[in-house]
Amino acid sequence: MNLTRVEATERAKLISVESYEVSLDLTRGADVFGSTTTVKFSARPGSSTFIDAVTSAVHSVTLNGRSLDPAAVADGVRIQLPELADQNELTVVADAPYMNTGEGLHRFVDPVDNEVYLYTQFEVPDSRRMFAVFEQPDLKAAFTFTVTAPSHWDVISNSPTPAPQEATPGDDGGARSVWSFSPTPRLSSYVTALIAGPYQSVRSEVVSSDGRTIPLGVFARKSLMQYLDADNIFELTRQGFAFFEAQFGCPYPFEKYDQLFVPEFNAGAMENAGAVTILEGYVFRSKVTEAQIERRAITVLHELAHMWFGDLVTMRWWNDLWLNESFAEYMSHLAAVEATSFTSAWTTFASVEKSWAYRQDQLPTTHPIFAEINDLQDVEVNFDGITYAKGASVLRQLVAWVGPEQFMAGVREYFAKHSWQNTELSDLLVELEKASGRDLDDWGRQWLETAGVNTLKPELEVDGGGVLTSFAIVQSAVDEWPTIRPHRLAVGFYNLNGSGKLERVHREELDVDGGRTEVPGLVGLARPDLILVNDDDLAYAKVRLDEKSLATATAHLKDFSQSLPRTLVWNSAWDAARDGETPARRYVDLVLANVAAESDSSVILVQLRQLATTLNFYVAEKHREATAVAAADRLWDLASGVAGGSDAKLQFVKSFALLARSGSQLDRVAALLEGSASLDGLAVDQDLRWELVASLVAGGRLGQDGIDAELQRDNTSSGQNAAALAKAAIPTPEAKAAAWDSIVVRGDLSNALQGSAVTGFMRVLDRTLLEPYAEKYFEAVPGIVETRTHALAQQIVVGLYPALLTTQATVDRTDGFLAALPPASAALRRMMLENRDGVARALRARAADVLPGEA
Repeated sequence: MNLTRVEATERAKLISVESYEVSLDLTRGADVFGSTTTVKFSARPGSSTFIDAVTSAVHSVTLNGRSLDPAAVADGVRIQLPELADQNELTVVADAPYMNTGEGLHRFVDPVDNEVYLYTQFEVPDSRRMFAVFEQPDLKAAFTFTVTAPSHWDVISNSPTPAPQEATPGDDGGARSVWSFSPTPRLSSYVTALIAGPYQSVRSEVVSSDGRTIPLGVFARKSLMQYLDADNIFELTRQGFAFFEAQFGCPYPFEKYDQLFVPEFNAGAMENAGAVTILEGYVFRSKVTEAQIERRAITVLHELAHMWFGDLVTMRWWNDLWLNESFAEYMSHLAAVEATSFTSAWTTFASVEKSWAYRQDQLPTTHPIFAEINDLQDVEVNFDGITYAKGASVLRQLVAWVGPEQFMAGVREYFAKHSWQNTELSDLLVELEKASGRDLDDWGRQWLETAGVNTLKPELEVDGGGVLTSFAIVQSAVDEWPTIRPHRLAVGFYNLNGSGKLERVHREELDVDGGRTEVPGLVGLARPDLILVNDDDLAYAKVRLDEKSLATATAHLKDFSQSLPRTLVWNSAWDAARDGETPARRYVDLVLANVAAESDSSVILVQLRQLATTLNFYVAEKHREATAVAAADRLWDLASGVAGGSDAKLQFVKSFALLARSGSQLDRVAALLEGSASLDGLAVDQDLRWELVASLVAGGRLGQDGIDAELQRDNTSSGQNAAALAKAAIPTPEAKAAAWDSIVVRGDLSNALQGSAVTGFMRVLDRTLLEPYAEKYFEAVPGIVETRTHALAQQIVVGLYPALLTTQATVDRTDGFLAALPPASAALRRMMLENRDGVARALRARAADVLPGEA
């Protein structure tokens, strides 16, 4: 199933692809579909190559009118193509399997009405699961799809949906129709798409900058249409169209733009050209937080940005995946701030994206942004915090380095030169150098070709009157990644004003380079109450506060008048706790004392998530239970005290339910679920009911009968996933054994149900329930990786790792496992190293969780 970069490079030298004609028959039952592919391509005469095709059966292979024996040339993954001519025509007739893993052509049955829904997910290497294809991004071609499907379905692809033509009824007598799509522009195969089923839609349009009217569509399953907020999606889309077309100097490149919310999706969304698929969890059927609404908006804008950067201009090979994703991530946040109502998106970026990047960059598996991608297995584990979040952070630094106007001027020239082509990083950097006059060679080497995160801290001296006599920024790096990098950043001075708010009174922007950078522009100013290095969050670096600033921040964190500097201080406190520089319980106290005053929903979400991580892993074992009980009690008090119907109230209740463990806490959860108690302004809707159910199940208050009763109320896809989580969370040895058997031994769950079951299995108050499975885990995972698809294997390898058994014995057993792994198991090695690091870090943090006066 693998493809190496060497193989792809050699194949690209041999052939050039003109077109694909793909005919699919989706009426052959629940297991397989018919796939007939005709490819026209040129080649070096007399050469040989292969085409990728993951099949159940290959019925015929015809190359230039000559029949090849499928038994001789096809192995279920590749088809060998010998003795090529200058111009070639290949036809492959095959059956291909439907998937339930979120890869290839995924098949889902809606439990509400038993209707079948299909969608594709091809990135990285899975268009070969639907049709025979030269599966690499630099072999672009035009694609023409013809689809036979039940007549009551809708069928959507990259080109506009044609009027269906009636066909002969199927063997079951059901009405069938044929949809014959027009050819696409030249695309990489991984951004082609097929979405089929009785999806329902809402239609609109937008006028492009070149005067074309672009049809817009928003789609979802029939059973979800009542919850679909299509007007919001259309508004964001129009705002994104106007912003991106102006910034890129290039009209939208495709004929239409559909956005389809699909079930059991593994990612947030996928940038299929003109037919974006989106996680249907973004169709909100219950009250959600503002953080989730903002995340949906960022996702919509991210995928729209990809229509230019990724689809119109595409990376040559997967080593530039980072640029593809980082650019879309940067541009989506920029668009949110400048073109939509989500004007605090850079605060969210600092809180969510950058914290992910810093976490990933401190793992033993960290890698340069520009990573060496030798094969497809390398790509699949590289959809990480470096590729997305650090890359986007460094792009933001690059914008500050070259200037925003110069950056966009270079981007516009890049699109003008390379539309419908494949490029490499150097193609973009050349245009940015021309536009800015900056030499980016050294910048690129230090930022893109090395790993690790630097730490910045101020060093200062003051005279007797409190006036600064010297100020410098000191930069450090860890021994493993010692690069000292250039940064464009700002230093902010903050003072408490008459109303007790921390306001910025001075800002100094400068280039920082080397281990120590003097800042003469600050000398002679009065020392403020708080100094914030990397104010406005332009640079990618961890920041430490001087002693006076730390004291001010601790006492007045909630008093910042702006959300972004407050978030930077939050991040600094989290870094220090996670790195074992300050006691974990001090961070717990900081969160619980200040989170109710936080105005940004995404920041609240992140702080509550990090609170749970701290309580589970970083608080010293002897204090862990008491600290968790006290934290849950405090969260209930916070939920009771904030305004009715507020975003914070919902988040505090959810966090309380997750942490609830004492008898009185579980009593409160039960009362909320039963309706015998309430909180002012809190609606206990169906999704919140499931969170309360899971809390009671994990606490031993509710069993299978209670889960079944709730599922009767909500026998939907969401309900089934929630029930799978709750079932696996039942705190008995028998329930854990049944969950383990379903996930690991039988492996009969879809990607979504398996993910829910994994989460439920690990949700325990009594960690001894997990002890029998630690050794079983290490015994099972090699076979899991060998026999399951990457998406399913990763869920198990990461999700079932015994991290909650946070002991040196877990670290030692992992070391033994790693020592026995063969060199070929690179993906498994990486996942296991990251698992190990989480426990090792937790042990260091626990050792540092000592408060003054404690032994």
